[in-house]
Amino acid sequence: MSGRSSLQVPSITTSSLVPPNLAALADPPVRQIDAAAMDYFLIELVNTLRESSAVATARQKKVEKEMIEAGLIPPPAQVAPAVPKKETGRDSLTSLNSKSGKTVPVVDEEEDAVRVRLEAIGIHVGANFTERLCRDRPLFAETLDAIKFVCKDIWAAVWEKQVDNLRTNHRGIYVLQDNAFKPISRLSSWQGRAEAVKRARIYAAMPAGIIRGALARLGYHSTVVPEITILPQCDYLHTSACFAMLITASQVPSK
Repeated sequence: MSGRSSLQVPSITTSSLVPPNLAALADPPVRQIDAAAMDYFLIELVNTLRESSAVATARQKKVEKEMIEAGLIPPPAQVAPAVPKKETGRDSLTSLNSKSGKTVPVVDEEEDAVRVRLEAIGIHVGANFTERLCRDRPLFAETLDAIKFVCKDIWAAVWEKQVDNLRTNHRGIYVLQDNAFKPISRLSSWQGRAEAVKRARIYAAMPAGIIRGALARLGYHSTVVPEITILPQCDYLHTSACFAMLITASQVPSK
C-alpha cells in the first residue's frame, strides 16, 4: 500500500513568475476622480504660478542688477522716450497712450512667464498621457494619422469630447476647432471682452502644451498656437466658447 505524499509541487505558471509588485506596475488598477477636479486644479494652478513667476522674475532682476553694479555684465540699452503726438480731433480713444507719451508693452512679462510655465506642465502631462494611450497601438505612418489621434482619442480623454472641425492645407499645417472648449467655457470678466480674452489665453496655455507634448511623444516636432475667437456670452442665443488650435507639425528624422 503506497502512501500519498502531503507535499504538493506547485505548478509553474507565467503569473507565478511575476512578483505581485511588478504585476501591479504593468497593469495598475483603474482610478477615477471627479470630473470637476481638473477645472479646480487649473484655477489654482494659474493663481499659484502667477505668484511664483512674479517672485522668480523679481529675483532674476535683482541678480541682474547686482551683476550690472559689479561690472560683470553691461547695462541694458536705454530706450528712447516716446515723443508725444500732437493732439488732433482725429485721435481716437484707443490712442490715449500716445497723447500722454506712454507706450503699452506688446508682451506682458508676468503673463508671459505664467504662460511658459503652464505650457511646460502641459507638455509633461501630454507626453506621459499619450504614452499610456498608445501602449497597444502601432506607430503612425502619416502626420495626418497622428493629428486624427489627437482629435479623437486625446481630445475625448482630456476634454470629454472630440474636435468639432479639422482643417489642413496638406502641407503640415492643421487647424483644430472646438465650439465648446471646456477649459474656457465658464470664463468671463466684468472689465469687458478684451480682459476676458486675455484671461482665456492664460487658461489655453496648458491645453496647448498637452497637444505639443503628445505630438512630441509620437515623434513629431510641432508648434501649437491657441486662438480664441468667441467667448461665452450671457444670453440664450450663444453660450459656447469657440476655440481653435493652429498646429504646424513635422516628423522628427530618425538618427
